Amino acid sequence: MGDIYVYMLVILAGLAITDLVVGVSNDAVNFLNSAIGSKAISFKTIMIIASIGIAVGALSSSGMMEVARKGIFVPSEFYFDEVMIIFMAVMITDILLLDFFNSMGLPTSTTVSIVFELLGAAVCMSLIKIYGEGEAGETILDLGKYIASDKAIEIILGILLSVVVAFTIGAIVQFLSRLMLTFNYPKRPAYLVDSLVGYP
Repeated sequence: MGDIYVYMLVILAGLAITDLVVGVSNDAVNFLNSAIGSKAISFKTIMIIASIGIAVGALSSSGMMEVARKGIFVPSEFYFDEVMIIFMAVMITDILLLDFFNSMGLPTSTTVSIVFELLGAAVCMSLIKIYGEGEAGETILDLGKYIASDKAIEIILGILLSVVVAFTIGAIVQFLSRLMLTFNYPKRPAYLVDSLVGYP
Protein backbone atom coordinates (compact mmCIF):
# COMPACT_ATOMS: atom_id res chain seq x y z
CA MET A 1 0.00 0.00 0.00
CA GLY A 2 2.90 2.32 0.71
CA ASP A 3 4.03 2.17 -2.92
CA ILE A 4 0.97 4.09 -4.07
CA TYR A 5 2.00 7.06 -1.93
CA VAL A 6 5.44 7.05 -3.52
CA TYR A 7 3.80 7.12 -6.94
CA MET A 8 1.50 9.91 -5.80
CA LEU A 9 4.47 11.94 -4.55
CA VAL A 10 6.24 11.50 -7.89
CA ILE A 11 3.09 12.54 -9.75
CA LEU A 12 2.64 15.53 -7.42
CA ALA A 13 6.23 16.59 -8.08
CA GLY A 14 5.62 16.42 -11.84
CA LEU A 15 2.35 18.30 -11.49
CA ALA A 16 4.07 20.92 -9.33
CA ILE A 17 6.62 21.60 -12.09
CA THR A 18 3.86 21.83 -14.70
CA ASP A 19 1.79 24.04 -12.43
CA LEU A 20 4.78 26.32 -11.87
CA VAL A 21 5.27 26.73 -15.62
CA VAL A 22 1.56 27.38 -16.22
CA GLY A 23 1.31 29.70 -13.21
CA VAL A 24 4.33 31.78 -14.20
CA SER A 25 2.99 31.98 -17.76
CA ASN A 26 -0.32 33.21 -16.36
CA ASP A 27 1.37 35.86 -14.23
CA ALA A 28 3.51 36.90 -17.20
CA VAL A 29 0.37 37.42 -19.28
CA ASN A 30 -1.29 39.39 -16.47
CA PHE A 31 1.58 41.71 -15.64
CA LEU A 32 3.70 42.01 -18.77
CA ASN A 33 1.06 42.03 -21.51
CA SER A 34 -0.05 45.62 -20.90
CA ALA A 35 3.50 46.87 -20.35
CA ILE A 36 4.80 45.29 -23.56
CA GLY A 37 1.70 46.27 -25.53
CA SER A 38 1.87 49.94 -24.49
CA LYS A 39 5.59 50.14 -25.43
CA ALA A 40 6.05 52.52 -22.50
CA ILE A 41 9.60 51.29 -21.94
CA SER A 42 11.93 48.89 -23.71
CA PHE A 43 11.44 45.13 -23.57
CA LYS A 44 14.79 44.72 -21.81
CA THR A 45 13.81 47.16 -19.05
CA ILE A 46 10.46 45.40 -18.59
CA MET A 47 12.23 42.05 -18.20
CA ILE A 48 14.68 43.48 -15.65
CA ILE A 49 11.90 45.02 -13.54
CA ALA A 50 9.83 41.82 -13.79
CA SER A 51 12.82 39.70 -12.74
CA ILE A 52 13.44 41.90 -9.69
CA GLY A 53 9.75 41.64 -8.80
CA ILE A 54 9.82 37.84 -9.10
CA ALA A 55 12.88 37.63 -6.86
CA VAL A 56 11.33 39.89 -4.20
CA GLY A 57 8.03 37.99 -4.38
CA ALA A 58 9.73 34.60 -4.09
CA LEU A 59 11.73 35.74 -1.06
CA SER A 60 8.70 37.17 0.73
CA SER A 61 6.04 34.55 -0.09
CA SER A 62 6.71 32.01 2.66
CA GLY A 63 3.24 32.66 4.12
CA MET A 64 1.58 31.02 1.12
CA MET A 65 2.93 27.62 2.16
CA GLU A 66 1.30 28.06 5.55
CA VAL A 67 -1.99 28.83 3.82
CA ALA A 68 -1.71 25.64 1.77
CA ARG A 69 -0.64 23.59 4.79
CA LYS A 70 -3.16 24.65 7.43
CA GLY A 71 -4.80 27.91 6.36
CA ILE A 72 -7.88 26.43 4.68
CA PHE A 73 -8.54 23.05 6.32
CA VAL A 74 -7.58 21.37 9.58
CA PRO A 75 -4.94 18.71 8.71
CA SER A 76 -5.35 16.85 12.02
CA GLU A 77 -8.91 15.88 11.02
CA PHE A 78 -7.79 14.05 7.87
CA TYR A 79 -5.83 10.88 7.23
CA PHE A 80 -2.67 10.99 5.15
CA ASP A 81 -4.31 9.48 2.08
CA GLU A 82 -7.14 12.04 2.26
CA VAL A 83 -4.67 14.92 2.40
CA MET A 84 -2.81 13.45 -0.59
CA ILE A 85 -6.07 13.26 -2.55
CA ILE A 86 -6.89 16.88 -1.65
CA PHE A 87 -3.53 18.13 -2.90
CA MET A 88 -3.67 15.95 -6.01
CA ALA A 89 -7.11 17.37 -6.89
CA VAL A 90 -5.86 20.91 -6.29
CA MET A 91 -2.81 20.48 -8.53
CA ILE A 92 -4.76 18.95 -11.43
CA THR A 93 -7.53 21.56 -11.19
CA ASP A 94 -5.03 24.41 -10.97
CA ILE A 95 -3.20 23.33 -14.12
CA LEU A 96 -6.42 22.84 -16.11
CA LEU A 97 -7.96 26.11 -14.88
CA LEU A 98 -4.91 28.31 -15.49
CA ASP A 99 -4.21 26.67 -18.85
CA PHE A 100 -7.82 27.28 -19.91
CA PHE A 101 -7.69 30.94 -18.89
CA ASN A 102 -4.31 31.40 -20.62
CA SER A 103 -5.61 29.77 -23.79
CA MET A 104 -8.64 32.08 -23.80
CA GLY A 105 -6.45 35.13 -23.09
CA LEU A 106 -8.33 35.86 -19.87
CA PRO A 107 -6.59 37.16 -16.75
CA THR A 108 -6.84 35.21 -13.51
CA SER A 109 -5.01 35.16 -10.19
CA THR A 110 -2.91 32.15 -9.22
CA THR A 111 -3.39 33.01 -5.53
CA VAL A 112 -7.17 33.23 -5.78
CA SER A 113 -7.23 30.00 -7.80
CA ILE A 114 -5.15 28.02 -5.29
CA VAL A 115 -7.16 29.29 -2.30
CA PHE A 116 -10.54 28.35 -3.76
CA GLU A 117 -9.24 25.04 -5.13
CA LEU A 118 -8.00 24.11 -1.65
CA LEU A 119 -11.30 25.18 -0.13
CA GLY A 120 -13.35 23.22 -2.66
CA ALA A 121 -11.27 20.05 -2.39
CA ALA A 122 -11.27 20.22 1.43
CA VAL A 123 -15.05 20.75 1.56
CA CYS A 124 -15.64 17.80 -0.79
CA MET A 125 -13.39 15.51 1.25
CA SER A 126 -15.03 16.71 4.47
CA LEU A 127 -18.49 15.90 3.12
CA ILE A 128 -17.28 12.43 2.09
CA LYS A 129 -15.99 11.90 5.63
CA ILE A 130 -19.18 13.21 7.24
CA TYR A 131 -21.59 11.14 5.18
CA GLY A 132 -19.28 8.18 4.61
CA GLU A 133 -17.01 7.21 7.46
CA GLY A 134 -17.43 10.11 9.85
CA GLU A 135 -18.44 9.91 13.48
CA ALA A 136 -22.02 8.88 14.19
CA GLY A 137 -24.48 11.74 14.20
CA GLU A 138 -22.29 14.13 12.19
CA THR A 139 -24.14 16.44 9.80
CA ILE A 140 -23.18 19.15 7.37
CA LEU A 141 -23.27 21.54 10.33
CA ASP A 142 -20.08 19.85 11.55
CA LEU A 143 -18.22 21.03 8.45
CA GLY A 144 -16.49 23.67 10.57
CA LYS A 145 -14.67 20.87 12.37
CA TYR A 146 -12.75 20.05 9.18
CA ILE A 147 -12.49 23.53 7.61
CA ALA A 148 -10.56 26.40 9.23
CA SER A 149 -13.53 28.65 8.57
CA ASP A 150 -12.18 31.73 10.38
CA LYS A 151 -8.94 31.69 8.43
CA ALA A 152 -10.71 30.85 5.16
CA ILE A 153 -13.16 33.74 5.58
CA GLU A 154 -10.27 36.07 6.48
CA ILE A 155 -8.38 35.09 3.31
CA ILE A 156 -11.45 35.40 1.06
CA LEU A 157 -12.40 38.79 2.53
CA GLY A 158 -8.80 39.93 2.08
CA ILE A 159 -8.92 38.94 -1.60
CA LEU A 160 -12.25 40.71 -2.19
CA LEU A 161 -11.10 43.80 -0.27
CA SER A 162 -7.86 44.00 -2.26
CA VAL A 163 -9.88 44.01 -5.49
CA VAL A 164 -12.13 46.83 -4.23
CA VAL A 165 -9.16 48.87 -2.96
CA ALA A 166 -7.16 48.37 -6.18
CA PHE A 167 -10.14 49.33 -8.35
CA THR A 168 -10.98 52.41 -6.25
CA ILE A 169 -7.42 53.74 -6.03
CA GLY A 170 -6.84 53.03 -9.73
CA ALA A 171 -10.02 54.91 -10.70
CA ILE A 172 -9.07 57.89 -8.49
CA VAL A 173 -5.52 58.06 -9.87
CA GLN A 174 -6.81 57.82 -13.46
CA PHE A 175 -9.40 60.54 -12.84
CA LEU A 176 -6.90 62.90 -11.18
CA SER A 177 -4.39 62.30 -13.99
CA ARG A 178 -7.00 63.17 -16.61
CA LEU A 179 -8.15 66.16 -14.54
CA MET A 180 -4.61 67.56 -14.29
CA LEU A 181 -3.89 66.97 -17.96
CA THR A 182 -7.02 66.78 -20.08
CA PHE A 183 -9.94 64.53 -20.99
CA ASN A 184 -9.64 65.74 -24.60
CA TYR A 185 -7.07 63.59 -26.37
CA PRO A 186 -6.48 65.78 -29.46
CA LYS A 187 -5.62 68.80 -27.26
CA ARG A 188 -3.41 66.98 -24.78
CA PRO A 189 0.11 68.30 -24.20
CA ALA A 190 1.92 65.53 -26.09
CA TYR A 191 5.27 65.76 -24.31
CA LEU A 192 3.65 65.45 -20.86
CA VAL A 193 0.98 62.83 -21.51
CA ASP A 194 3.25 60.63 -23.60
CA SER A 195 5.85 60.54 -20.86
CA LEU A 196 3.25 59.60 -18.22
CA VAL A 197 1.08 57.09 -20.01
CA GLY A 198 3.61 55.74 -22.50
CA TYR A 199 1.89 56.59 -25.74
CA PRO A 200 4.19 56.39 -28.79
